[in-house]
Amino acid sequence: MKLKIENAEILVALSNQNKIIEQIQKNKKHPNLKFSIKERTENFTRKLFATLFDVDTAVADNIENLERLFKELADLVCWSPDKPCRDVWQEYLERLPEILKKLNKDAEAIAQNDPAANSVEEVYLSYPGFFAIAIYRLSHEFYEFGLPLVPRLMTEFAHRLTGTDINPGAEIGTPFFIDHATGVVIGETAIIKDNVKIYQGVTLGALYVDRKMRSVKRHPTIEKNVTIYANATILGGETVIGANSIIGGNVWLTASVPAGSMVSHNPQINIKNTSEK
Repeated sequence: MKLKIENAEILVALSNQNKIIEQIQKNKKHPNLKFSIKERTENFTRKLFATLFDVDTAVADNIENLERLFKELADLVCWSPDKPCRDVWQEYLERLPEILKKLNKDAEAIAQNDPAANSVEEVYLSYPGFFAIAIYRLSHEFYEFGLPLVPRLMTEFAHRLTGTDINPGAEIGTPFFIDHATGVVIGETAIIKDNVKIYQGVTLGALYVDRKMRSVKRHPTIEKNVTIYANATILGGETVIGANSIIGGNVWLTASVPAGSMVSHNPQINIKNTSEK
């Protein structure tokens, strides 16, 4: 009798489990949502970075390996049969030397301007800002080609490692320096001209989020030789920061400023002496 009850309970549990499985399967509505895409993109990104910078990584052998990895990845992300994504590789490969030149300029500018940098090698190996910029530049070309998913996954990989969120669609000049890097956000339609320096916590964002603005410039333009200090927030597609300007820490801007401006935020600070007289 006891055995029959136990068997019945097992059958009921299995029936309930099967119902749960059916419900989960029914609600898995996206046949192209494969987490292997994310894993493969991160692996490709690591190998691409090492191929460009690590002296012990053989370029010739790794270029062939990268091509294979990319074509496997392209087959996963190109769901539309009329878009042969794997054909992008050769043109991307031809752009790599120019991307590397830009990144070398970024690294040299950091090494020359940051008193905490002991060598340019230290910049390549340890600066999160440089790593975020490097992955942005490498992903931006894929974005320009219209490759789905991969460029965004590349920059999100860098975002997770560095705390710096640069959308691959942004347009960024050379050199570019992000000091400390943590908490920086640069939106998809932001334009940053040459020789700009920004500090941690800076946001170049949109005034608000609305799907109707998909094809509209939503993020600010930063002209040449601008410095933006920590935790400044600059919003809006029509907002332009004029060349040679300095934007102070904690500034909140939703309007343009002319070239050569110095913008500051002056909170009221009260200091009281609480020691006994």
